[in-house]
Amino acid sequence: MTSQRIKLLISILLPVTVLLLPISAFQIEGLTIVEQRVIAIFLMAALFWILEPIPIYATSLLIIFLELIMVSTKGLKFIITPDSPEEFGTLISYKDIMHTFASPIIILFLGGFFLAMAATKYRLDQNLAKVLLKPFGENPKWVMLGLMIITALFSMFMSNTATTAMMLSILVPVLAVFLPGDKGKVAFTLAVPFAANVGGIGTPIGTPPNAVALKYLTGPDYISFGSWMAMALPYVIVLLLFAWGLLLLFYPISTPKIKLTITGSWLKNRKAYIVYATFGLTILLWLTDFIHGMNSYTVAMVPVAVFSAFGIINKNDLKNISWDVLWLVSGGIALGLALEASGLAERLVNTIPFGTFSPLIIIVSVTVIAMLMANFMSHTATSNLILPLVAALGTSIMSLGPLGGNKMIVLATTISCSMSMALPISTPPNALAFATGTLETKQMAKPGVIIAIVGLILNYALMYVLDIIGFF
Repeated sequence: MTSQRIKLLISILLPVTVLLLPISAFQIEGLTIVEQRVIAIFLMAALFWILEPIPIYATSLLIIFLELIMVSTKGLKFIITPDSPEEFGTLISYKDIMHTFASPIIILFLGGFFLAMAATKYRLDQNLAKVLLKPFGENPKWVMLGLMIITALFSMFMSNTATTAMMLSILVPVLAVFLPGDKGKVAFTLAVPFAANVGGIGTPIGTPPNAVALKYLTGPDYISFGSWMAMALPYVIVLLLFAWGLLLLFYPISTPKIKLTITGSWLKNRKAYIVYATFGLTILLWLTDFIHGMNSYTVAMVPVAVFSAFGIINKNDLKNISWDVLWLVSGGIALGLALEASGLAERLVNTIPFGTFSPLIIIVSVTVIAMLMANFMSHTATSNLILPLVAALGTSIMSLGPLGGNKMIVLATTISCSMSMALPISTPPNALAFATGTLETKQMAKPGVIIAIVGLILNYALMYVLDIIGFF
């Protein structure tokens, strides 16, 4: 039997076992049948996302499907007809489960995808890179800093993976001019994925875990696009500069001059001008929501509507949208919905005496766990699994109130999910950089671990400063 089949067998058998156990076996007072089924679905999701016997986006679709047939108001009749309503629990509205496909968070990401596709199609990204890199000259140290700044900037509004692929394509010809044995080649190669991972923290659309976090930042905990950037940009800048210095320390550059050559010129046709104007307008509207009143989800429809209406993004382009990412996020939202609506998340939090723990221990524990998990599985999958429980924890534990409550612990955990960059499997940008063949796993792991540790410390410092200035 192949390892893939073994993974699939394990991923199926354990949740089925949980499903077939008598409720008394769980030793959780008041547990209902619906909650037991949600536990089985959660366990299945965790195993499928960790072991990956099927694609991770397929796991998200499976979550939604199983919720619809097992715990929704329109599920299989012989499965959802309770003998005892009290013991059975509360079924979840099938509309709420299906709405996860059209959640405002999905629309926000869709708007980001439209911006990224149009920018690439009309060479806005390459031309911006050419203009923004020019001031950094030919000194290798400053060129690498410029490369990291531009990569981080792009990754705030584009897919981290797409940004890394683009920047590596610019970099690959340059790697050939390094002197033999120059460690700077490793520094330059690592600079791109590290900058993409860190830069994604800067905006709500920069990376999927940020979008997942928005699901739990509603009502009084809502964070606007501009507020998110005001909060995250200082963190991104500090960690980016630290990563730059660390890479130069570990892999000093001996090649005297480096010149990045980016071909192509600005397009000057009607559609290109529409792309430039829409890109600028969308970002401006995101940053000034306190003036015009539209939230970031509504603004995200601007590029979707404009680019579709003017034929900038056509039906063939739509095939290239990262639907797998959207499905992955929607599956996470559906999982969080099931944990919350069934009452399981609150019950699990109340079962463990978190109230007796120091709030600092709780925060450090969940952020470290999130960072460790994300090193070995998708950052999005990690946030999908851990944030529903963290959000329930944040709203249930009174001792977290003085430390920012739900808003703070969700933000701290979300940032921690993006700190995992020690291995080639940790993120797609890392995998792309490793695929260039210019570095070894240990060369990535050494600075990656240090950046993650420093990132966690800066994360705690950021939460402390935000608490002082009244952000929470």
